[in-house]
Amino acid sequence: MELEFHQLDRRYEQLRTSCRKRDSRVLASLDRHGQQLPVVVVVAGGDDGRYVLVDGYKRVRALVKLGRDTVRATCWALAEDEALLLGRLMQTAEGDSALEQAWLLCELRERFGLTVDELARRFDRSASWVSGRLGLVSALPEPIQEHVRHGHLVPHAAMKFLLPLARKNRQGAIALATAIAPLRPSTRQTEALCIAFARGDDEARRHLLHHPELFLRARETGGDALPIGPGELLLRDIGALGGVARRAAAHVTAGAVRELLPPEQQKLRRRAQTTRGDVAQLFEGLEQEIEHAGRAYQDDHSQAP
Repeated sequence: MELEFHQLDRRYEQLRTSCRKRDSRVLASLDRHGQQLPVVVVVAGGDDGRYVLVDGYKRVRALVKLGRDTVRATCWALAEDEALLLGRLMQTAEGDSALEQAWLLCELRERFGLTVDELARRFDRSASWVSGRLGLVSALPEPIQEHVRHGHLVPHAAMKFLLPLARKNRQGAIALATAIAPLRPSTRQTEALCIAFARGDDEARRHLLHHPELFLRARETGGDALPIGPGELLLRDIGALGGVARRAAAHVTAGAVRELLPPEQQKLRRRAQTTRGDVAQLFEGLEQEIEHAGRAYQDDHSQAP
């Protein structure tokens, strides 16, 4: 069926993030080859002849830009909530981000009244997974979510770096996201900006909010390296420890032990025993600290507004 754009109800457009690169690829393909796949719609309530667009928002945006008058569509004989679920299950080109999953779950709960248990059953997930995703929507400030929707911030970066910052300094996270959104920073750039904001004093934060591009430029040229904290040093040390262990294992496999004289082999045995004790003590303490830090994080999250 052919539909004019005014017949489309695009109420679910806010459930997906936009991306200039993806939109450009779709635009180029439609311009070169025309519309190959129909969009998916369901009949809207009422007698005005409108249809709710379920899948194909990028194609519709591209066709509008190309000045087309109509879009080819297929109409599913399903309820809206069932169509939304089926549409997501059929998408294989790209996976949803955690935030996009959260938006869909929130929409299904608020618009259609589905409970957490019902959502868990329909998504074939646990109730705790659904609750966790729904918690993302309430924890991440709406202004930051809007920047993600419009493709100004990478969803993964917003969840991994801006969300923890927002839990400790909600207004600061909003201000930082607003300042850096026009730059469309990468995930690594967002991480660096969030770390610098969290570690900086009031003056440094004000400068970062007013001139985030200067910070990124200085960082890229090596003129203003970020200070390395104990957490980052620990990550580096654990990574280096694994590298040393793999290299030593390769020497053992290659027969390096047999090349040692008996006194040297005894020295190697004593050193290996000492190192094993040191490593065991390290990982015992590390596991305890990770567990304690995880409980503290959950406590902070449960008290977040």
